[in-house]
Amino acid sequence: QVQLQESGPGLVKNSQMLSLTCTVSGGSITTSYYAWSWIRQPPGKGLEWMGAIAYDGSTYYSPSLKSGTSISRDTSKNQFSLQLSSVTPEDTAVYYCARSDLSTVIATMTDQGPASNEYDYWGQGTQVTVSS
Repeated sequence: QVQLQESGPGLVKNSQMLSLTCTVSGGSITTSYYAWSWIRQPPGKGLEWMGAIAYDGSTYYSPSLKSGTSISRDTSKNQFSLQLSSVTPEDTAVYYCARSDLSTVIATMTDQGPASNEYDYWGQGTQVTVSS
């Protein structure tokens, strides 16, 4: 059973950097042919796919994502991370990490990313609030 757990600061000040980590257990982030995504849900809005890192370390980002966003990984810890270089109150959301097939990410990345039912494992989500 694969489990994902998000961690990071719950409160960040406007213009600061945000870094979130997803720790994976029960499976390796280097296992073919999976991709590991970050998804967020702002208050009152739908899910927004932000990007993913694949089993081979390649990264894929939503075309609507602002610059200064990156996804990285630490294979020794079986973790992957999301960094937002300069947050605004519009980045306030619940942030999720999730796993899907890489082929699904590639097929949907120019649109809105994988649909929610195309992920087989999710983290429980972590609330991030950006204060103005």
